[in-house]
Amino acid sequence: MRVFLTGGTGYVGSAVLESLVRGGHQVDALVRHSEAAARVQARGANPVLGNLLQSAAWRDAAAAADGAIHAATEYGPRVREIDAAAIDALTTLPRSKRFLIYTSGIWVLGPAPAPIDETAPLNPIEIVAWRPAHEKRVLDAASAGFRAIVVRPGVVYGGSRGIVGDVLKDAANSLVRIVGRGDNHWPLIYDRDLGELYARLVNTPEASGVYHATDGGAETVNEIVAALAEHAPTEPSIRHVPLAEARKKMGPYADALALDQIVRSPRARALGWAPTLHSVAGNAARLFEEWKRGKAA
Repeated sequence: MRVFLTGGTGYVGSAVLESLVRGGHQVDALVRHSEAAARVQARGANPVLGNLLQSAAWRDAAAAADGAIHAATEYGPRVREIDAAAIDALTTLPRSKRFLIYTSGIWVLGPAPAPIDETAPLNPIEIVAWRPAHEKRVLDAASAGFRAIVVRPGVVYGGSRGIVGDVLKDAANSLVRIVGRGDNHWPLIYDRDLGELYARLVNTPEASGVYHATDGGAETVNEIVAALAEHAPTEPSIRHVPLAEARKKMGPYADALALDQIVRSPRARALGWAPTLHSVAGNAARLFEEWKRGKAA
């Protein structure tokens, strides 16, 4: 199958690209510059130069594909505008048997101290307050002929990027700061397992709607940090930063790090998807090695 992919050099998009190429799909990956083009080409994709706000540069490539995956994540004050522009372009492509997979995230669910699944109502925290409306726009495209899918990944781990990658870096630098008491749970997902879910969704013609992507664990931040600290080059200091103090420096991102969630993924598992890793704490040594390799790359 031919798949148009945004965010192919990003954390989630890289994992998706690798899974699709490994599965024999032809991937057209949107990139912003020649350096990124060389990276995706080396990994088996066809680069398409452009950016999300200028769809005229990539619309033909997206229209020629059997479907699209929007995995790009923009940061900064224009994140909502840029994401909306991508949805505008992708939902107005020719619709004949086309799929559209949109990448959201578990923070749209809000606090979840008891396990919840894809049927849970949305209660987004401030940093992603705009995202439920974007999910709805994608899901509403199903009425116009799309196979519309929303994926909500947990906190992604693996390699040197992401939130867990930041914890690994801090542990290696001998000081880890935990926002709040640290007894909150982070729903997690290994990057390669996440990529495999996207590939399975592409390959399953009946798949549509919302899918969570979590590994089924229920680890607290304290447990994660303690396990990673054991494998640091030197024993790091661990400091708990009160949420109010963290907000002054980090803004609403602090609330995301302090969010307590236990999130399950029954719809994804019903497709036959089974994560290979189920724990950060239980794979701390392996993840430190992956982090070192990723940092050196």
